[in-house]
Parts: sequence; structure tokens; C-alpha cells
Amino acid sequence: MDLRQLEFFSAVAGELNFTRAAERLTIAQSAVSAGVRSLESELGVELFDRSRRQIRLTSTGELLLPKVREALDAVNAVRDVAQQSTHAITGSIVIGLMTSVTLVNVPRLLGLYRSGHPGVGVRLRAARRGSADLVEELASGELDLAFLALSGPVPATLSAVPIASSPMVLVVPAGHPLAASPTVDLATLDGEEFIDLPPGYTSRQIVDDAFAAAGVERRVMIEVSDIGTAAEYVTNGLGVALLPEFAAHDALNVRRIPVAHVPDFTVYLAASRKRRASAAVRAFVNLALSGE
Repeated sequence: MDLRQLEFFSAVAGELNFTRAAERLTIAQSAVSAGVRSLESELGVELFDRSRRQIRLTSTGELLLPKVREALDAVNAVRDVAQQSTHAITGSIVIGLMTSVTLVNVPRLLGLYRSGHPGVGVRLRAARRGSADLVEELASGELDLAFLALSGPVPATLSAVPIASSPMVLVVPAGHPLAASPTVDLATLDGEEFIDLPPGYTSRQIVDDAFAAAGVERRVMIEVSDIGTAAEYVTNGLGVALLPEFAAHDALNVRRIPVAHVPDFTVYLAASRKRRASAAVRAFVNLALSGE
């Protein structure tokens, strides 16, 4: 059994798509497909159900995936020990990101990291369903690290350190009756029509929880999946929004108003407590926390 076969299987299981897995591994799709087929032949089982448009793990594949990822982690541990004598770090890390969240300058961090550790391959993956998606992918082993937001206590399954935060503000059109208000409370917003992100996104959860705690109902009329575009809907008179201040900073013809009793939007650098952090992962965390 070849190590690359296990890497191919893990990548395809994470993406449920051979093309995306090949792109993630920076290798030809034909090589990935052949490697998975070879592994299936060697084990005498089918790991993926290919009978539908969207491939799925078979029941055997689901049973084997955690073991395969444990094996890959063990190989990384061996590599780390071997590298201690050379002080060189190699390997790869996969980092999850929230789309349009600019509180952390990830390109700058990656540039510094690659300068110091050119032997490490870094892959980025954007969250498909907000931070809830990133938490799941950390737990499953698809991600080594993630920049994510949380709406409450850090889950027991995660190790997470706050990196940056932004206050939540009410974004209203410039001609709105509340536009000149220095601050607002949630009771003032009863009856407003809101633009927000779908459930699963932390900014949405922060706002939902704040309204529930205040005993105030609200109507979400438009849901958008990109926090970076939400304020544009306010600009065009389609409603109001409660957003992290950074997400509305450049919006035109709106007013941003502080809101009482709504927690800040905080970005954390998180990892799974169940997985051993490789030397490559530890080096990235150290850099991110150094403030350089």
C-alpha cells in the first residue's frame, strides 16, 4: 500500500470530486483516479459510489477514512522527528477560510510563512457554509487549521485563539429615520426588514442570539451568502443589516450605527483537539500569534 494512494483517497473523500481533489493536490486528475482505483483493487473493496453524478463514500469508505487520516497523521509525526535534526520543516497544511472576511491579512501571513518554510505546501479552502462548515471540516480532519468566527464559547472539540475582532453595527440607508442616531438598541429595530447571511454563518448567529435574548422578533427578507456584499443591498434601499463593521466600511450612501448589547464578531485561529499538530502546523500557528 502506497502512501500517495492514502493521500489521494483522503483528498477525494474531502472534496467528493476527483477534479477538485486533483487541484488540491496539484496533480493530474488521471493520477488521482488511478491511485484510488489501485487502492481499491489492493484492498478488494469499493471506496466510492460512482453510480451518481455526485460521488459518495461507500459504507466501507466511511469506515476506512478516519483510519487513513490517522495513518497520514502518524506519517507526519515520523517526518517531524526526522526533521528535528535538520531544523527544516516540510510537509503540507490545509487551512480553511471565511470568504470576504478581511480582519486577518492571510496573504501576508502566507508570504511570511513560505519565506521561512519553503518546503511546506499550503492549500487554502473557502468555507461553503460559513464557520459551521469549517468546524465540521476540522473535526473530520479535512482541515489542519481554520480562520473562523464563533458566536459563543469555543467548542470542546476545538483549540482556538482569538486573532482579531470587529464590532457589530447597524447599517441603514443614508435617508433612514435612524441614520442620525448615535446608537440604537434592538427594541428600536422592531418591524425593520433585514438583510442577513443564511443560518450557519456566525454573524447571523450573533444577531439571532442577540434578538432572542432581547425578546425582539425580526424579519429577514433577503439572505446573501457573501458577507462582503450584504451592505450593497442596504445601499439600494432593500432593508437594514447588522454586520461586522469591516464588512460595511466601504459601502456607499449608508450609515453605520453602534448597537447596544450585541457581541463583537471575533475571528479565531482554530484546530481540532483530537489531532496531533504537525511541525508545519505549529510553525504557522506560532507565526500567526507572533503579531508580525
